[in-house]
Amino acid sequence: MIRPPKLLHCAIGLAVAARLLLPLPAQGFSIGEEQQLGEQLLYAVRAEFNLLDDPDISQYVNGLGRQVLEAAGPQYFNYHFFVVKNDQFNAFAAPSGLIFFNTGLIKAMKSEDQLVSVMAHEVGHVVSRHIASRMAKQTKVTALSMLCALASLAAGNPALTQGLLTSSIAAGASAGLSFSREDEEQADRVGFDLLRSMGRNPAEMEEMMKVMRRVARYSSEQLPPYLLTHPNPEDRLHYVQSLLERHKNELADSRKNTADNFAFLRFKYRVLAQTLEPEAMRNACAAVIASSKDPQEIGLARYGLALLSASELDFSNAVNMMEQVRQDCPNREILDIDLAVLQIEAGQAGRALDLLRRAHQRNPSDTYAAFHLARALEKTGDLAGAERLQLENAKTLPDYPQVYYELGRIKSRQGQIGTSNFYLAKNYLYRGRMPYAKQYLERAKKDQTVPLALREEAKAILERLKKLEDAS
Repeated sequence: MIRPPKLLHCAIGLAVAARLLLPLPAQGFSIGEEQQLGEQLLYAVRAEFNLLDDPDISQYVNGLGRQVLEAAGPQYFNYHFFVVKNDQFNAFAAPSGLIFFNTGLIKAMKSEDQLVSVMAHEVGHVVSRHIASRMAKQTKVTALSMLCALASLAAGNPALTQGLLTSSIAAGASAGLSFSREDEEQADRVGFDLLRSMGRNPAEMEEMMKVMRRVARYSSEQLPPYLLTHPNPEDRLHYVQSLLERHKNELADSRKNTADNFAFLRFKYRVLAQTLEPEAMRNACAAVIASSKDPQEIGLARYGLALLSASELDFSNAVNMMEQVRQDCPNREILDIDLAVLQIEAGQAGRALDLLRRAHQRNPSDTYAAFHLARALEKTGDLAGAERLQLENAKTLPDYPQVYYELGRIKSRQGQIGTSNFYLAKNYLYRGRMPYAKQYLERAKKDQTVPLALREEAKAILERLKKLEDAS
């Protein structure tokens, strides 16, 4: 179920964010200024956006993003791709490569190429510096006003911006996120060329445009959120169709290729399991099982039911169903990790260890496997091994709060309460709960039982927060 209060309580959270976000110069909008604004937004995004903060979901969507960026060439920014828990049909880009996909948009997609087509379009806006050119026309741009505008888009409530900030600043920032017809054509052209260079099927961009047009036609009362920033779906559809016609001979083979959608469908079911009501999820999976003749589609629908059982705390049934999914979809190694995660939740961490160790050995950079291997080690009593692995995970996932929560648990079990408080502080920091973060950081900074390096880190974080507050 979508719970908008996470975003609608923004007025309270932004009172804190306002103290941490710096204003930018009114004149121009350089690459350096865009980088600065992006860094400030990234710091506050986790507090104000209802993100699906799952290592597996993040690994998948950012992995696809890296493929798009490799095709795009060298970039000025470090891109971050997020999935926002909201049923509105929307995707949007923010300054310096922060790109957001609402779960309502993902629900409407049918293939990985469709997801990549939207991703390539949003990257097209960033590389073409459309946001920067519009921000340069605003009287004043602050990270706070931009965060309000983004929260408005993420919540699917175009009035939220004006409700949070009654001045013209927030409205101006929201307008800065809206693109002209020329901007949209350029982003579509860039996205189209990126799909071609990646060997993806650009016709999937046309399919997404048709979905957008259908959503626009049947939205009677409220303007669909994506039209706030991505206007003219009919014109965009015609433009993409003209590109397809122009390159039809070149693209003939790519249209015949059927991409393996296992990874996308698994990702989609993981998203749906965290957003749909249980009965709606159950009915959706049952409908696929009853109607499909594709063993993989049926297997992944059972995968969705396994996730549903887990969400209902029926872990024994979830484990049994995941075993069946592994038979339906053989030689899919990631399902070993999925099974192991369910075994941990079912109190079978010892059984999960072998699966997770093998997965980690196959691919040490797989953050999904590494995070849950550390959890299994902790639950089976290997606290030292769990700590070593979670410290490595913290390097790979530096802004993932759950890693620090797990480290705090480990240090608490080892009787090192001061160090536990330090990691809990970082957990609060990356959850955007600043008062708690500062409280625990102050404790850790003064606690002589905490290693010197961590005390120095606590001090440095507090000084950074103070500097941001004073500068605003």
